Amino acid sequence: MRLVWKPLAQEDRARIMDYIASENPQAAFDLDESFKRKAEQLLEHPKLHKIGRLKGTREAVVHPNYIMGYTVDPDKITILRVLHSAQKWE
Repeated sequence: MRLVWKPLAQEDRARIMDYIASENPQAAFDLDESFKRKAEQLLEHPKLHKIGRLKGTREAVVHPNYIMGYTVDPDKITILRVLHSAQKWE
């Protein structure tokens, strides 16, 4: 199984890191490491997290404020978005 980050998810992650790094670079680094670890864990346990708000998706809580939306296919996990918990999925 392989892990794929959609461009929009990569943009989300970069935007979050830039925002946090402006106040606390170490916190931004730590959160980004959490995103990486959580995504890699999905390869071992893809259905561990709850069913997502959008049909066919699942959601992993990475931090109380950040949720990673993803899909599970037989050969890959696709990270769709990384959003603040108050944001709407679109």
